[in-house]
Order: sequence, then structure tokens, then C-alpha cells
Amino acid sequence: MTTSMIVLTVLVLAIVAGFVAVHRARAVAKGEHLHSRPIYHGAYAFTWAALPSILALVAWIIVSPFVIDGVVRSNFPEDVGPQLNAFPGLAESIVDSLARGIRLIPEHERGAVADMGIAELGPILQARGVPVVTAAQDFMIPAALAQIQAEDTSRLAMTVVVIALAVAGAAFAISRIRLRLRARDTVERVTRALLIVASSIAILTTVGIVFSMLFEAMQFFSFVPITDFLFGTVWEPRFAAAGTSAAGQFGLVPLLAGTLYIALVAMCFAVPIGLFAAIYMAEYASPRARGVVKPLLEVLAGIPTIVYGFFALITVGPFLRDLSGQLNGLLTGSYSSFIQAQSVLTAGLVMGVMLIPFVSSLSDDVITAVPRSLRDGSLGLGATRSETVRKVILPAALPGIVSALLLTMSRAIGETMIVVLAAGIAANLTINPFEAMTTVTIKIVSQLTGDIDFTSPQSLVAFALGLSLFVITLGLNVFALYIVRKYREQYE
Repeated sequence: MTTSMIVLTVLVLAIVAGFVAVHRARAVAKGEHLHSRPIYHGAYAFTWAALPSILALVAWIIVSPFVIDGVVRSNFPEDVGPQLNAFPGLAESIVDSLARGIRLIPEHERGAVADMGIAELGPILQARGVPVVTAAQDFMIPAALAQIQAEDTSRLAMTVVVIALAVAGAAFAISRIRLRLRARDTVERVTRALLIVASSIAILTTVGIVFSMLFEAMQFFSFVPITDFLFGTVWEPRFAAAGTSAAGQFGLVPLLAGTLYIALVAMCFAVPIGLFAAIYMAEYASPRARGVVKPLLEVLAGIPTIVYGFFALITVGPFLRDLSGQLNGLLTGSYSSFIQAQSVLTAGLVMGVMLIPFVSSLSDDVITAVPRSLRDGSLGLGATRSETVRKVILPAALPGIVSALLLTMSRAIGETMIVVLAAGIAANLTINPFEAMTTVTIKIVSQLTGDIDFTSPQSLVAFALGLSLFVITLGLNVFALYIVRKYREQYE
């Protein structure tokens, strides 16, 4: 039985147990007062039927590969050969491939496989579309057969144990139904435990991501001093090679400057438009106009970033380049362009368009959440609508707006597709917004693509860049939380 079928069977048993428990609880009550409502008795039985069996299934799926791997290794000779010894895990991978291929052979023909050598089995598997590598050897065939047997046995045992646990749990829960059974308390404790587990998974996932980047970044800093990385102004990593004394230049400064510069241009474009749009929608627009304008603005948020990149590459960039040429011609008589098609300005403008719905939607929610009493009080004292917005609504909504802007800034810093098409990949260090620059995210992608050696500084630097980006965005988020908490106390 497949894993999905086992889960489905367990869920069906648990649902049936839940209905039986509800019916039994009503029968036990007979007009008397139950401690918990019948629905909680149903949830109690569902929990006992589903939870232990699902936990057992998960544990079995995690542990069984290690047990099966041990069974397979027990069929290996002591010396598997120099070729396989040189690559740990290669023999196990070949055996696994052979096992998957042997499963494709009909059952009545599989009995002869044990007497075959790899020279006989290879053509049979290749005829069924399973490639056999040249490193495959005869001893791997018994190991593959042992793996198949172990997997089948494990699957059968898992099915029996999981379904038996579901049945036993359901029977136990139904047998415990009494008038004073605290089913609601048990269900709430289980629910709270599941919520804690879900929260822990999210937190541990974040911790795991950070430590994985940190571990690889530490390897990079064993090649390159951290001071050279943090304060270097030249990015030229291609001359560094693993195991050589050649030292590349891994300066973070030009990448960080490009990242912040492009994000700043984007925010300068997105914040006024998005904020004014939010004020209009929240304070001036009629409900009908708001119902039309807000969805139209949010359509921009649903457009894939690669589409924005193409828009910048084929429309905005050439337009700015030609416009600068015309302006230069009118002023100096020379029609040479002073804005490159791929530039900070191009990327910033297009990214700003992408960020408008983030700013407007988040700010609109914050402004709308300002208590109505503040508006009424201001208007009652004789203030105009604009004075109320400037002196009451916006100061009250300021912490939320600042938080929204910082979150939008984090979104801009992490953008990749628009930058690679609109700003180029040149790691320049310049203050001219009409020239090309690049960002940290672009270099992370470029350092991890292609035929690379993951032990070399060229690839390890990507983890150091990712860690730097994580620290920056984390700092922005923490600052946003600080702003929200500080001013929330002031207005509550």
C-alpha cells in the first residue's frame, strides 16, 4: 500500500471513529449533562485514531531508509574496489538504480536475476529504459535484491503497524467515553501542542537556513579575510581558484552600493505615488471608486517580475536612452546619450512601478485602521479634510506606514529579475544613476550557476553574500518592529 493510501485509510478510520464517538456520547448522556459536548468526544476519538498512527508513519519513513541502507551494505564485500572507494555513496546509488530497474522486470522473470551477472542484467535493464553505469559490478545484484526485499518487508510492516495503531487508538478512545470524560481539555491540549510544533518548525527552519549559510560563509572566510570582503571596493572573483595561491577580489562594497542605490531609486518613485494613492483611497474616494481603484492597483502586484524586467529591457531602457540623446542634442548639439539603456535609473523606475501596490495597499490598510473618533474629533473642531489628514491621520498612522515602507524596502533589496535585465551585471562603484550597476542577489545567482566547484571561493562567496543580505533585511525588519511598538504605545 502506498503512503498516500495509508494516510487516506487512517483518515477514513479516524472520521468513522469520530462519528461513532459522537453517537456513543449522546447515547451515554441519556438526558444527563456531559462534561464535554459530543463534538469534542468525536474530536477526541479522531485524535486518538489519527495522531499516533500518523506519528508512527512519519517516524517509520524517516528511520527505515537507514535500516535498509544497513541491510544493503551488509551484502557488500569488504573491498568494493578502488573506483567505488574513491567516491563515497556511489556504490549505494548504483545499487539503488539497479533495484529500481529490477522492479520493472515482470515477477515471473525476476527469479532468474539472482543468477545473472551484471553483463547479462545490463542489457535487460537498458531494454526497459534503465541505464547501467560502467562502475556496476556483480556483487551489486544480490545487494539490489536484498534492498527490494527489505523495502517490501518494511512497507508491509509499516502498513500493518500504522493501520493497527489507528484501529487500536479508535477503540481505546471510544471505550473511554463517559459522562465525566474531559474530552474538550484533551482536544485543546493536543491542538495547543500542534500549534507549538507548527511554530517550532517555522522557527527551526529559519535557524537551519541561517546556520547553513553561516557554515558555508565561514568556509569562504577561511580563503578570504572578512575585512577584505566587507571593505573591498573591487569585485573580481574569477581569478581565484581552489587549491591555488591566486587571490581573487571579493569586495562587497560595489555590490552593496548597487543594491541600496537601486532600491533607493525605486523607493523614491514608489513611495510618493503609493502613499498618495493610499490617502486618496482611504480618505477621499467614494466606496465605489475605492472598489475600482484598489483592485486595479493591486493588479501590478500580480505581474511576474520577469515581465517587469522585459518591460525595462525593451521599453523603458531604450526610451530613457533615446530621450537623453534628444535632450543632449538640444542642449549641446551632440546627440550622444548620457543614459545607458541598462542603468540604475531604469531598474529603479521599473522596480518602483512594481512596488507601488505594496506601498499603497499596506498604507491604505494602516490609514483605514486609524480610529474613527480621531477623524470626527478633528472635523468637529473645525479642521478641513486635508488638515485632518496631515495633522491627525498621518501622524496616527505613521508607525504602520514606516513599517510598511521598510518591508517594501526589504522587497526591493531582494529583487533579482528586474535588476539583471534593467541594470546589468557589472559590479561598478559609481554615484551616477545613468550607469549600470548590479546587486548582491544577481551575484549570488551568477556565482552558483554553471559548472562550478562548491569548495572554491567563487561559489562559497555566494553564501557570504546571502548572509550579508539576510543581516540587512533582518535589520530593516527589526527596525520596523521597533517603530511600530514605540509609536503604538503613544497612540493607544
